[in-house]
Amino acid sequence: MDAEARLGAQVRSTVGRLYRRFRSERPDGSLGDAALDVLTHLQKTGPQTLTQLSERAGVSPASMSQSVNRLTSAGLAVRTPDPGDRRKVLFSTTAEGDELAASTRSQRNAWLDSRLRELSAEDQATVAKACELLDEITGA
Repeated sequence: MDAEARLGAQVRSTVGRLYRRFRSERPDGSLGDAALDVLTHLQKTGPQTLTQLSERAGVSPASMSQSVNRLTSAGLAVRTPDPGDRRKVLFSTTAEGDELAASTRSQRNAWLDSRLRELSAEDQATVAKACELLDEITGA
C-alpha cells in the first residue's frame, strides 16, 4: 500500500471513529441516531415534508416514516397540513423536541470542546488546519 492509500485509510478510520464517538454523546435513554438526526434537522430548519426529510438523509420515505413516527409518538414532533398544499404533511418539533435536540447538541459540543481544550495550542492549531484541509477535500 502506498503512502497516499495509507493516508486515505487513516483519514477514513479516524473520521469514522470520531463520528461514532460524537454520536454516542447523548442523553441517556434518548432516541436512536436516525431519529435524533431528524429531530435536530427539524429544529434547525423548521417544518419539512417527509420527502424533504428522506431526500436529505438519503433514505427511502418508508424508512423516514419510521423515524418521524417515533418522534411523533414520543411527543417530540407533530404533523400539520402544509398550508401551501393541503395534500402534504409537514413535520415540526414540539417544545419537548426542541429541548431534547438542544440538550443533545449541548452534550456533544461539551464533550468535543473539553477534548480539544486538553490539546496544546500547537495541536489545536494542527486540528484547525486539518479541518481546513478536510473542508477543501469535501468541497465545503
